[in-house]
Amino acid sequence: MELWRQVFIYGMNVFNLLIVSYFFIANGVYTLLMVISLAAVWLYNRRLAYQDLDDIRESPVTPPVTIVIPAWNEEQIIVETTESTLQTDYPELEVVVVDDGSNDTTLKRLIDNFHLVKMDLIYRPQIPTQTVRGFYMNPDLPTLLVVSKENGGKPDALNVGVNICRTPYFCTLDSDSILERDALLRLMRPVIHSPINTVVSGGIVRVMNGCQVRDGRVTKVELPKSRLERFQVVEYLRSFLFGRTGWDLLGGTMIVSGAFAVFHRDTVMEAGGFAHDTVTEDMDLVVQLHHWASKHNRRIRMSFTSDPVCWTECPSTLRMLGNQRRRWQLGLCQTLWKHSEMLFNRKYGMVGNFSFPFHFYVEALGAVVEFLGYFMVPLAIIFGMVPAMLYLLFVLLSLAYGGLLSIGAVLLEELTYRRYPSYRDLTRLLWYAFIENLGYRQLILYYRFEGVVRFLTGYGRWEKVTHVGIAN
Repeated sequence: MELWRQVFIYGMNVFNLLIVSYFFIANGVYTLLMVISLAAVWLYNRRLAYQDLDDIRESPVTPPVTIVIPAWNEEQIIVETTESTLQTDYPELEVVVVDDGSNDTTLKRLIDNFHLVKMDLIYRPQIPTQTVRGFYMNPDLPTLLVVSKENGGKPDALNVGVNICRTPYFCTLDSDSILERDALLRLMRPVIHSPINTVVSGGIVRVMNGCQVRDGRVTKVELPKSRLERFQVVEYLRSFLFGRTGWDLLGGTMIVSGAFAVFHRDTVMEAGGFAHDTVTEDMDLVVQLHHWASKHNRRIRMSFTSDPVCWTECPSTLRMLGNQRRRWQLGLCQTLWKHSEMLFNRKYGMVGNFSFPFHFYVEALGAVVEFLGYFMVPLAIIFGMVPAMLYLLFVLLSLAYGGLLSIGAVLLEELTYRRYPSYRDLTRLLWYAFIENLGYRQLILYYRFEGVVRFLTGYGRWEKVTHVGIAN
């Protein structure tokens, strides 16, 4: 009995050390990212005053782009998304919608709305995909191509789009998303101005729920009515304005939202395209591109820009939110495991030495450490291993600092882009940022923990998030 007691005490001490190290490492890096992001966003907005999008729009060297929209059972929103995408302000643009074997009226709605007819086109896949059933076009609308294929999953649908793409760059866009008119011009600005081959350029994704949408455009930005959706607004602001911006400046980008990102087609082809062995094909491709560049001694750049805006529909129910967050966490674990050789590998530079370890310990393993901490630390108090007052102060400090980061993201949004011009909305955002750590964070943590458990048990099925079609 004494031996088991000693083992238990030793295990609890090790776990308490993990909790403390997780707290200081996570919040230390988040603080660094926050400071860097504040400076980066401020400098970026200063430079915008001297840069005109007309130069990109009218330049003869601006590369053409193809927007690829994968869709599966999206009858509620696919027409509105496609109409919005066709209105994108860009000099040479093609739009390819890939219907991934939908069993609803997704394809029929596209054919009827855009008066499409079936065409015989030559399809030579450089990346293997499921069988393509047909191509649909309207001669009066030559910039739109709809492809029907057998169901093979989102990565397979994206690979069909990459195979068909005839332009040097392609942009992935989720079927529940709406682009601002000049978003693609802004997203291509770092690609055009960089002396290094920019293989990925990501933009910011914002929550469309609650906004007024007309004719495929967000005409008025407002907060959603439900608390669940408002918490996600704060979460998106923190993730993109702090996380993505900071990692971009440090050169440690590992995640670019596939909901809205530009990729260099030839580089993606050489790297093998979108893989099927993870449920987050966008993150996996970004990490795979780092791996490919190191292996072939290629110098590449990945960019994140905080002003090209893509509006997306976030989950409005707990069930759909759980589906989304479990998949994100499962895909993160799959990607990190798949590319584990990059961990502390100096040849991958900032990604291998800093970014990959952070995502492994804080974003992946941290979900387990933090979740179990809610149960293990109270046990340590019961057994007299940790003073109760010390634990209380630690919890309060953790919650307060988490709230500070969220409030900082909202204030950064207000000081720069002000997409929520109403002071009433700003006040509400600050309030939700303040209380986010009292319930919502624990809910997301539970879903993330479930994602890790699914990874450990070999569960790899894609969980679909059903959209209600806010654009309607």
